[in-house]
Amino acid sequence: MALGLLVLYGCLLPCLTLAASSSGFPASIFTVPGAFPTSVYSKYYNNPTATSAQVQPVISDPVTHEIYPLELTDPNDIATINSKDPHPLPPTASSSKLLQFAIAQVKSIANSTVLNGTCAKCIASLEVAKFLALAAPEQGPTFAVELCNSFGFSSTCNATYGPHALGGVVTQVVSNADVGGLDGQMLCQNFLSLCPLPPTSPLDLTGWFAKPKPDPLPAPKTPSGQRLKVLHLSDFHLDPRYSTGSEASCSSGLCCRANNFNKTSPNATVFSAPRFGTYSCDSPYALILSALEAIPVLTDTKDSGFDFMIFTGDLVSHDPENELSREYVEYTETVLFDLIKRTLLSGPVYATLGNHDSYSQAQGSPNSLDAPGHNQYSWNYEHVSALWEHEGWLNNSVAHSAKTHYAAYSVQRSDGLKIISLNTNLWYRPNYFNYINMTNPDVSGMLRMLTDELQESEDAGERVWIMGHVLSGWDGTNPLLNPTNLFYQIVDRYSPHVIANIFWGHTHEDQHSIFYANNATNISAETALAQAWIGPSITPLTNVNSGFRVYEVDSATFEIMDAFTWKSDVNAFPELDSQLEFGPTYSFEYNTRETYGQNITGWTDSDPLNSTWWHLVTEAMEADNSLVTTFNNFQGKESVKSPTCTGDCITAKICYIRSGSASIGQNCQQGFGSVQ
Repeated sequence: MALGLLVLYGCLLPCLTLAASSSGFPASIFTVPGAFPTSVYSKYYNNPTATSAQVQPVISDPVTHEIYPLELTDPNDIATINSKDPHPLPPTASSSKLLQFAIAQVKSIANSTVLNGTCAKCIASLEVAKFLALAAPEQGPTFAVELCNSFGFSSTCNATYGPHALGGVVTQVVSNADVGGLDGQMLCQNFLSLCPLPPTSPLDLTGWFAKPKPDPLPAPKTPSGQRLKVLHLSDFHLDPRYSTGSEASCSSGLCCRANNFNKTSPNATVFSAPRFGTYSCDSPYALILSALEAIPVLTDTKDSGFDFMIFTGDLVSHDPENELSREYVEYTETVLFDLIKRTLLSGPVYATLGNHDSYSQAQGSPNSLDAPGHNQYSWNYEHVSALWEHEGWLNNSVAHSAKTHYAAYSVQRSDGLKIISLNTNLWYRPNYFNYINMTNPDVSGMLRMLTDELQESEDAGERVWIMGHVLSGWDGTNPLLNPTNLFYQIVDRYSPHVIANIFWGHTHEDQHSIFYANNATNISAETALAQAWIGPSITPLTNVNSGFRVYEVDSATFEIMDAFTWKSDVNAFPELDSQLEFGPTYSFEYNTRETYGQNITGWTDSDPLNSTWWHLVTEAMEADNSLVTTFNNFQGKESVKSPTCTGDCITAKICYIRSGSASIGQNCQQGFGSVQ
């Protein structure tokens, strides 16, 4: 072809005369004949005399001696993929080399002056992490440690994110998450504080509810006047590794352990761990048994027992990831459920899983993950459900449902009350697995189950109690926005006629939350729909006294008619070490109705402590701030460590009580949510 062009330009073919150019050039016009000079080539793939198509000469390469095929130039079949030529790729890198380059990239990103802002750097780093997790997952934990070090997230990166701790969890999450979207932003916001908190996602409830809310609502059930006695326990945090006399004022981690010390005094104990526990440590056996011994006596149930009991989670101590094991968790579950059964003579105990009641603290993966990740926590669900059945608290059918549904279940009691226990670790902020597909507020399907159960109860005219561990609202610091926003709408739909009460634990503090109609756009006694009771803890960690609560419940409406709370002064425990005659003292702390209801008019003793009553309490608090001071004192069970609440704290506290979801709670002034 090139040779042909040269021959043509050299005019070896017949040429036409060029018109002379007035500009001084030899010619300005050139005209050639219309027929193609077929003699130029000896062979063609087509008819060279045709006027409807260009010629396709047969060309031979003088160097390679290759005859170029028609398909190379055929205008009717132009190849769009060059599968013949080589397209070199770098050699497959070893997993160690992938890790080396991933670390180098993250360091480059962390030190970059081109990427604007820490959020962009964090998300870019997660993109690197995702590709590594997909290409060489076995290197994920090592990379997680390097990522932790590069961004200075922790001083114990290897222990926390290594292969025997959270490294595998982080690898699973980044390999499944949309790290360039909401998932990545939330990971960077919550765990690294490098991105701003994205707002609550718009919620589309189209088709979520099978039926509209009844209008008018069904007539309220008639109170029986007879009362059930129900015990609420929460947050035991048994520490079977508690070492009496060890350092109770350690520098980091869980204190009252023989392997921990105070850095300022490594060779001498600053504060010796008391036999019955202290404010900086979890519950030793001695404290657990003291509480369980005191409860029947104080509540007058030594012979009769309770009608039933709710336990809102957290059996296991606050160990670091590298000191936990499945066996340790199962041991604690076995010990405490057995002790509860043998010491309290309770009717059924309805329990839920706390965030520490798993091998990896606060972790729980959705069943939708690819194998083997989909059932990696099934060992725990199987174990607790089997224990609940063994103790006679759940029948085989309900226990089986709990085993296969994240330990969540629904129990229909013979007296007409349905109890729905949720695994609210599935909306807890520190649960890494909750950062996969965050645009879906119900990845696990748990809230779908809740809605269906509530609809069944509405159709049957039943009352329902909902219980879980991690609260849905308060100051908004514990749960995630999207799932608790959906939960709030579910509560709105089925309250007050179906949902009688909600119960949480987790904070170790005595708190309360109110739910209102229409996402609390109008907060008033008329719009108050439901309330959540947040139970005090047995553990004194951190800086709170040990406590428990008993409810008096109408046996027909299942409304709470009164509540009674007891506490033990942990500050006095060191004095008990030098003798064996006395243990901790649990004493009556307060009566809810008497404490907060003095200024509420029009409310008789036969009216329940429902959401309307609690809203009127918050109005009384606005009128008399001393009620907030009282609430604040009881929040830490009157601990000597609790700070006072004045000024902005007063307004914030009332706002927290009126916040049933994280989306609402985060709009309150922050910084006053806890007394710890």
